[in-house]
Amino acid sequence: MCSAEPINCFPVLVNILSNTFLRLFNCTARIRVWSDPFYSTQSLEVKTDIFFICLSYMLILTAGLPPYFAVSSMEDYKVKSMCC
Repeated sequence: MCSAEPINCFPVLVNILSNTFLRLFNCTARIRVWSDPFYSTQSLEVKTDIFFICLSYMLILTAGLPPYFAVSSMEDYKVKSMCC
């Protein structure tokens, strides 16, 4: 009925239990449950925008990290810290 993965099995279990209770109360309606854990985009424009936003973030992060390490090394030099 469902795969061994909990993310897929729980909605199926809820569906089975809900429909069982509905049948017990002589109801003709049925409940349908599905699982879509990840938001999927079909538009190429949205995927392109997300790619460029991530790329911009990575470039800014890459440009900002080397000075941090350089300042840290200079502070160590000033206080004459010894390496273990």
